[in-house]
Amino acid sequence: MSFDAELIFSALRALTPVLFAALGGALCERAGVFNVSLEGTMLTGCFAAVTGSWYTGSAWGGVLAAMLAGMAFSAILAIGAVSLGADAVVVGIALNLLAVGLTGFLLRTVFGTQGTFSDPDLKGLEPVDIPGVESVPFLGDAVSGHSPLVYLSWVAVAVIAVMLSRHPWGVRLRGVGEAPEAAQSLGVSVAKYRYAAVLTSGALCGLAGAQLALGNVTLFSENMTAGRGWIAVVAVMLGRALPVGVLLAGLLFGLVEAIGFRLQGEGMPQQAADAAPYVMTLVALFLATRPRFRGGLMRRRPRGAPTDGADAARGGGGGDRDTSAPVSPVPSLEPKS
Repeated sequence: MSFDAELIFSALRALTPVLFAALGGALCERAGVFNVSLEGTMLTGCFAAVTGSWYTGSAWGGVLAAMLAGMAFSAILAIGAVSLGADAVVVGIALNLLAVGLTGFLLRTVFGTQGTFSDPDLKGLEPVDIPGVESVPFLGDAVSGHSPLVYLSWVAVAVIAVMLSRHPWGVRLRGVGEAPEAAQSLGVSVAKYRYAAVLTSGALCGLAGAQLALGNVTLFSENMTAGRGWIAVVAVMLGRALPVGVLLAGLLFGLVEAIGFRLQGEGMPQQAADAAPYVMTLVALFLATRPRFRGGLMRRRPRGAPTDGADAARGGGGGDRDTSAPVSPVPSLEPKS
């Protein structure tokens, strides 16, 4: 197997749905909402993209429909977890199950078929050649010729990174996630920012679904996300909810998926090739959680031994704490100059 431009091209195409969804999950994580409904929201976006493209006759009509459907679907999570105080993980899992059943039902109702809907008249996203890059050896074959949403995902990484670090909205969003009581005391509406993060996540998952259904292929198939939303959740964890970290984690999974497809063409069984990204997910989760596991569970402190600052902040036992130490002030929620 050779490491060529075609492999990079396939990896970037496989990366895009995971990257969009993971960016949405990172925003929710920064706001203090652990969003595990990325899989279901992306699947809803896939169906909405195909439906919108079919009825409007335009792929961009499908993209808009996917974004709106993703936001509407995410609104259920926002209402449940933010307004009603329900467990975000429980609500997210319920939404994933709802999306599978709902899209399968609507596939039969709207298109009168089951399993897969595809039609020659269904409009997909046309590839875009980058002027001046397409003629460059290797780079042009790897980077040029993708759908517009692939390039939009790269722009989204930069915009979200700058927003979270420099823009007042992003700095306050981080404050809401890290210290909601302090943010509330400074007049920042915690619910407002969490609603905005969850709804923005829905729009990004809609873009992920549009790329998957109209960019990578041009069809809708039941449960076509095939666990990509869960991979996006893992990418958020590996990237520590940082846009660049999420990009690198998603690129790893995209490269593994592309290698799996390549090996499948060289004789590897399809089941083994399809399982490659999920095996990598398990390995990445193990490596990401191993230090905490070893530090938190494997090392038992002697009774009465002093605890570290993190355990003391969580109320962990052991050792006498200095109650005379000054309390650090509440961090400012304004961006640095």
